[in-house]
Amino acid sequence: MRKVLIANRGEIACRIMRSCQALGLATVAVHSEADAAALHVRMADEAIPIGPSAARESYLVADRILEAAAASGADAVHPGYGFLSENAAFAARVRAAGLAWIGPAPETITAMGDKERARETARSAGVPILPGSRRFGPADLEGLEDAAREVGFPLLVKAAAGGGGIGMRRVDAPEALAEVARATQSMAEKSFGDGTIYLERYVPVARHVEVQVFGFGNGEAVHLHERDCSLQRRFQKVVEETPAPGLPPEVRAAMAEAAVRLCQAQRYSGAGTIEFIVDAESFAFYFLEMNTRIQVEHPVTEMTTGVDLVGMQIDLARGTLAPFGQERIAPSGVAIECRLYAENPARNFMPSPGRLERFRLPDPAPHLRVDTGFVEGDAITVFYDPMIAKVICHGASRAEAVAAMREALDATEVAGVQSNLGFLRQVMRHAAYVEGDVFTGFIDRYRSELIPR
Repeated sequence: MRKVLIANRGEIACRIMRSCQALGLATVAVHSEADAAALHVRMADEAIPIGPSAARESYLVADRILEAAAASGADAVHPGYGFLSENAAFAARVRAAGLAWIGPAPETITAMGDKERARETARSAGVPILPGSRRFGPADLEGLEDAAREVGFPLLVKAAAGGGGIGMRRVDAPEALAEVARATQSMAEKSFGDGTIYLERYVPVARHVEVQVFGFGNGEAVHLHERDCSLQRRFQKVVEETPAPGLPPEVRAAMAEAAVRLCQAQRYSGAGTIEFIVDAESFAFYFLEMNTRIQVEHPVTEMTTGVDLVGMQIDLARGTLAPFGQERIAPSGVAIECRLYAENPARNFMPSPGRLERFRLPDPAPHLRVDTGFVEGDAITVFYDPMIAKVICHGASRAEAVAAMREALDATEVAGVQSNLGFLRQVMRHAAYVEGDVFTGFIDRYRSELIPR
């Protein structure tokens, strides 16, 4: 492996390039018209345009990315997260073109990418799952009400091919079910090209805890401990941390063991994440989904374990990473990540595109990491996710990590677009968060305190 094409953009493309550079590998960026002058383009050794600004005409077009790989002489492709990262057909085409695919096998992506099918895989591996229904295809709602009664209310209507909180809607009463189901099918068809849905029990007071795993493709796997991702808006994460605060040791261990068991059953290869819903009162946990890619929040794991997850992905793909045991993973301290978005919290976190007229981030330090794909003067466009940067802080204790994050956010400046910076500052100072009382409804419960009128 000599040259890696990154089939992505923004902060994750820049982050992958840093690992490539550390390993002595040349990098190739791809970019849409909107990203012609983007930071990831300027960082790469070479850059190739792949189409118009809209993702469906550029970053989601496999043909153009494969053409860019051929034109550049790249011999490997790293997909990052989002876009084509969990597209099994794209992974198969990369391999068929004679390129190294820096990710799990296409067959694994297929098996775990369909949420309902993944539930059955988890069940077979002895991993607990929430009550759920069969799949309902587009225009197929026969038996939906009976299935809902069996699952129980409140419940979630979920897109079988969805991810990242997209295509997921809560239903509290039977009379709203059919309308929400049809709307979710329509959204899923537009977002994923697959309108299939299923029903799943909703846990009212829950935590979202995930386990970072790494498989070696031979039935061996390790975990790199858990992350709490409970602070969410619209089912999408905004603050993450490791270790999960207040999680009983026996629950922590059981979740990690279940995650590794599922990876071993799949003969999983590379970095992945097993996501769980945890009842905040009983601490019972249930499989939610598996993400067969690197996660947005992976830096907190890297900060506490000292490993380079992207570097490990690359080394495994090029055959230079030997399997190792769990004893090699020794986490230390606490790490917190805040996602800085161009969005307006007072308007239900609506995106706020525009130019970054002022953009100042704190200087990196041993306890502080900043991942971004922007510099002052760049534009946040309507075409892509409005995340501007990720601020990650480490401390020997949770109190120390929270204090470091407060200081880092106070040193951050954003002007020219609305941002959630003030909201994040409020979270880090909120008594419930400081106490570690986190759950998925945190933002809704304390909205008036976190987002003053």
